[in-house]
Amino acid sequence: MGLGGGLVMFFLCLLFLVEPSASSRTLLPIIPFDEGYAPLFGDNNLLIHRDGKTVHLSLDERTGSGFVSHDLYLHGYFSASIKLPADYTAGVVVAFYMSNGDMFQNNHDEIDFEFLGNIRGKDWRIQTNVYGNGSTRIGREERYGLWFDPAEDFHQYSILWTDSQIIFYVDNVPIREIKRTESMGGDFPSKPMTLYATIWDASDWATNGGKYRVNYKYAPYVAEFSDLVLHGCAVDPIEHEAKCESAQTSKAVPTGVTPAQRIKMENFRKKHMTYSYCYDKVRYRVPPTECVINPQEAERLRKFDPVTFGGGRRHHGKRHYRSRGSQAEEAAAF
Repeated sequence: MGLGGGLVMFFLCLLFLVEPSASSRTLLPIIPFDEGYAPLFGDNNLLIHRDGKTVHLSLDERTGSGFVSHDLYLHGYFSASIKLPADYTAGVVVAFYMSNGDMFQNNHDEIDFEFLGNIRGKDWRIQTNVYGNGSTRIGREERYGLWFDPAEDFHQYSILWTDSQIIFYVDNVPIREIKRTESMGGDFPSKPMTLYATIWDASDWATNGGKYRVNYKYAPYVAEFSDLVLHGCAVDPIEHEAKCESAQTSKAVPTGVTPAQRIKMENFRKKHMTYSYCYDKVRYRVPPTECVINPQEAERLRKFDPVTFGGGRRHHGKRHYRSRGSQAEEAAAF
């Protein structure tokens, strides 16, 4: 192979590290919306497609919208293919997450995918976050760009939650792995949770700390959800007993990050991660105990934002993105 051909193969290999394969669609059962979910809020702003498996959530001046799973789950694999709104989306947040905030108001657990809109010409960003036992005083946020435009087509976003780890996936590429450590104690989500999907107005914080707000001239903002997967240990809401047999038998459910996936995850984080709470020296003089500091990651982020990740003085206030909180707080905002 000549030099030109070798360079082509080299760049194709780099591309493969983040591009999803043709098999990125889930192999797990996809149930009709009515069998697994119910509307949460938004009335006519939630539209179920005639196939019964695709849902449109919209945000306008009147309200956002959302849906919720019928059942509580203790661990499992939860996934959705999502297409986000296009054009000017500043202040808009689309969320796909698990929470038990309605049951444990002072010590709730939460596992979040949050999609943060942006002004025209700027890309959507993903924020992931984890709360355990109401530990909202410690935000465990990470934020990333993407290697594709999430408003052009559907892409799969998945959460694996076990008693020892949480893994976030985009098109079957793991982008974040959280391992339970003894030092985390109850800060690791350990109580049954419900799955939620919402779109809402987060003008106060979502885009540049609230600098850019939702512009309803571009409404309605429509987020599309399909290929919804609820594959977990369903929990009796009264007895809080889990039945996990079915969740443990499917070979389609990942059990962790494989060596090949770890290469993809490290490549993604090196190219696309823009914020990690573990390196935020403005918020934490000492990183939370579960953080494992990667010197190369620390140096890259320090160059990206010397104030946040270098510990320098900030002359102008800068608000950090916070999680959206429980669904009850969301619904009350409309």
